[in-house]
Amino acid sequence: MNYTCHSETGKIKSLFLKKVQQAFISEIHIEQYWKELNYLGKPDFPVARQEYASFQSVLEQTGTEILYFPEDATVNMDSIYCRDAAIATNQGMIICNMGKAGRVHEPLAEKKAFEANGIPVLGSITAPGTLEGGDVAWLDEQTLAVGHTYRTNPEGIQQLTNLLQPLGVEVITVPLPHYKGPEDVFHLMSILSPVDTNLAVVYSPLMPIVFRNLLLQRGFQLLEVSPEEFESMGCNVLALAPRECLLVDGNLKIKSALEEAGCKVIVYKGAEISVKGGGGPTCLTRPIYRYK
Repeated sequence: MNYTCHSETGKIKSLFLKKVQQAFISEIHIEQYWKELNYLGKPDFPVARQEYASFQSVLEQTGTEILYFPEDATVNMDSIYCRDAAIATNQGMIICNMGKAGRVHEPLAEKKAFEANGIPVLGSITAPGTLEGGDVAWLDEQTLAVGHTYRTNPEGIQQLTNLLQPLGVEVITVPLPHYKGPEDVFHLMSILSPVDTNLAVVYSPLMPIVFRNLLLQRGFQLLEVSPEEFESMGCNVLALAPRECLLVDGNLKIKSALEEAGCKVIVYKGAEISVKGGGGPTCLTRPIYRYK
């Protein structure tokens, strides 16, 4: 194949989205659930729709094949962050088991959509294992880093390892700190965004020394996010293609660092669809295939 699921940085061939209209539903729905789901503030629905239209337009202009998760009464606002409920592999999707109670129905909803679109399912993570897609990142085609967090536990990592072993994939566990505690959304990809095979955006203050050294040993150049831009999602960068990046607007320091490293950077306004819910451009997309 000239494309693979085992990449964070190849040009995206196809992906899934969950439109804000199908996730946030209505003003009434937002009012009912935003506090319960631990959003930083109540999303402004009209502005969120405008932001999402611009975000979607960027992806459409790349020529990427876009598939959509439908509205589903069993899931809630967080379903907009559709990366988290499944992992793409070359042998089919792995259906996650969410560590956040308010998101437990998302994996089954996504599984139905995959099957409806003829996308095979390799397996599922089951209780007591938990695993969220934001905690996994491909370092290369045969190496997957997985964060041990409040959302992804050792049993979930072991089940994932068992599913990937026949594919010849090495799973590297990355123990992450307590940080803001169990209620906060803190994934491996909160502190790591590969943007090329040898370039990654990182937030080192929350990164284990052993894992950071591993990245350096594997030849990665690390672009450091400042503390203030970490809070504004500057470490959450989606590679549309090698060194072609999508970033939440306003993170000027890391944008400049990326451009100095030879990257093309596209920004989108994400105050309502990203910052308030803690989900940047990687979270808003579930890439399936990327070109090698």
